Amino acid sequence: MADGPARGEIRVGVSSCLLGNPVRWDGGHRRDDFVAGALSRLVTLVPVCPEVELGMGTPRPPIRLVRANGETRLVEPVRNVDHTGAMRAWAERRLAELEREELSGFVLKEGSPSCGLERVEVWSGRPGAPPARDGSGLFAEALRARWPLLPVEEEGRLREPARREAFVERLFAHWRLQRLRAGR
Repeated sequence: MADGPARGEIRVGVSSCLLGNPVRWDGGHRRDDFVAGALSRLVTLVPVCPEVELGMGTPRPPIRLVRANGETRLVEPVRNVDHTGAMRAWAERRLAELEREELSGFVLKEGSPSCGLERVEVWSGRPGAPPARDGSGLFAEALRARWPLLPVEEEGRLREPARREAFVERLFAHWRLQRLRAGR
């Protein structure tokens, strides 16, 4: 296709753990075959790990979302450290940097308190109370607020062939729109 992108010209942000990078709290990863394989052959992937880039290190104590007084906080319960303010400030700085990447989409890690789009566990802080599954990760929230039209998906949902195909089509359409707006 003459007006199509050159191989790797489309840039897509991705949760770093999905590429097999050992950045998770336990020092592991969650390599995703589609993202690290087929998708990486179509686009240039731009890895992001909010926790590591914030300076939490690997391995590290786990973090989770906790709802208190109507507000959702990002907390490390082992040491009772609240990372909410630091994560929100970091996310704004990182998204400003990512703007220069001209991303055409983003693939996030499902269930993550920083990257999960939806259905992320939110704890009430009440002993014995199960978590609600109605949260969004703090980085995912900031990403969607900054670029509401950007194609964004969780890797788990991309296991469905129809959803995967639709996401790739949205990436290409978004790339074409970016080029049109830039006059290229």
